[in-house]
Amino acid sequence: MKKLFAIAAIVVATMPAAAQETYENAKIAQEDLNGTARYVAMGGAMEALGADISTMGTNPAGIGMFRHSNISLSMGLVSQGDATNAVGGSTTNASFDQLGFVYSYRNGKTSFINVGVNFHKSRNFDMILSAASQLGNASLNKLTYAKGNCDLVYEAKQEKLDDGTIIDVPNFKAPYITCSQLDDLFGPHLNWDNVDKTWGYDNANSFRFDRAHEGYIGEYDFNVSGNINNRIYLGVTVGVHDVHYKHYSEYVEQMQLFQCTVADRREITGTGFDIKAGVILRPIESSPFRIGLSIASPTFYELKTANYSYISDGNLRFDTGSINDARERTNYKFRLYTPWKFGVSLGHTIGSQIALGASYEYADYGSMDTRYITDEYYDDWTDTYSSRSESDRVMNDHTAKTLKGVHTLKLGAEIKPTRDLALRIGYNYVSPMYQKEGFKDGTLNSDASYISSATDYTNWDATNRFTCGFGYTFDKFNASLAYQYSATKGTFSPFMSYYDPDNASDDCIAPQISVTNKRHQVLLTLGYTF
Repeated sequence: MKKLFAIAAIVVATMPAAAQETYENAKIAQEDLNGTARYVAMGGAMEALGADISTMGTNPAGIGMFRHSNISLSMGLVSQGDATNAVGGSTTNASFDQLGFVYSYRNGKTSFINVGVNFHKSRNFDMILSAASQLGNASLNKLTYAKGNCDLVYEAKQEKLDDGTIIDVPNFKAPYITCSQLDDLFGPHLNWDNVDKTWGYDNANSFRFDRAHEGYIGEYDFNVSGNINNRIYLGVTVGVHDVHYKHYSEYVEQMQLFQCTVADRREITGTGFDIKAGVILRPIESSPFRIGLSIASPTFYELKTANYSYISDGNLRFDTGSINDARERTNYKFRLYTPWKFGVSLGHTIGSQIALGASYEYADYGSMDTRYITDEYYDDWTDTYSSRSESDRVMNDHTAKTLKGVHTLKLGAEIKPTRDLALRIGYNYVSPMYQKEGFKDGTLNSDASYISSATDYTNWDATNRFTCGFGYTFDKFNASLAYQYSATKGTFSPFMSYYDPDNASDDCIAPQISVTNKRHQVLLTLGYTF
């Protein structure tokens, strides 16, 4: 890890603007493989095959292949096989995954104009993350010590405890240090000795970390599509994204004489929108072979987050400290613009018995734009409140160094042994989003560092998804069942590492622990064609 703590100046007396940190934003930007059971069972490789409502959110031209109106409903169960229920999260959850319809209108002898509306859960946040390791000569409060030990002038201020006692504490709002919420908790309660008037730290022997994530991103898509002579298929989709994210974590360090617990609860809500366009071509009139192309704009999010954090040692050395009264740090709005996405796909059918699909997508997550809202104003013309925003250049530079371009490969096949029965299999690969040397930098001259309430981060590796399923049609009704197994490995760190160039004993080296996220999904789709 790099040498850190070239402490940056930041004004902290008033925070009218705030932004979000790279690792938190990455959670919002990612997407799962989800939709109808047919789409999932074929690994999502249906962008050129079309005629499935889930392609509305990937290649909108796929809706142009419908020849009849259709309505579908999908739901299932998601289970995390390698998780332990440590802080209240559930390892198995029911999920409402999709509901939509397509209305197909014949416009001439061979052309159709179709419109569709579809809801699907593009992101399921339900996950439990746990890690534990030895720490040696490191601790979370040691990072706060290092920040405050970089030529910080101790401008004492007074603080009243719950019992009315008034104590002197160092002024952490001195102008040449970026203090996170946790720094403002550790500093006066643990690093500062109010009796000896000294500034120090306590090493920890080991740590235990548990976090339960929950919530989802719901995507509401509105599509218009059609075809020209069954050779060219065109489509446009406008999507509205609805974010509901929560997490609760407990980080416990075992010191030599006591135990220190850091707890954090955060909620992120908000909405965003994007526009997608696609085309599917049949280059040879006599062949069912198809080529698909698609593009999706960034999702333009405006989000609101709130958190509650505290530290405690069981009242052995200090009372529990909370910072919920600093509302500019614990309740704020920000914007996030995700990257552009580009896709190319191939599809082919052999008679009415076999369908083969392959898709490739690319998105550069290092180009994500984190923005802070500069001001809000009333717009007389629209009779609404609007806001202006600016890019957080420091955090965007960190994002560019931490995240990278992601390649997604989808492969799928469907075989019909009889006219009414379909067997499906698929594979879905997503390359790593995180740079191996990436880390959560708590010293950046950014609003996002100032409002941060957690120091942990995980650099997740590639995701491999294996899928299968079957479907059965009876009269105008159809039912499909899919199974998805998803596996991702990652490297977890409880905090960034710090190397002191002058005193090796003050080094604070965080361990790196291997973690996994293995998920099982069973998905049922019921449909009706009319």
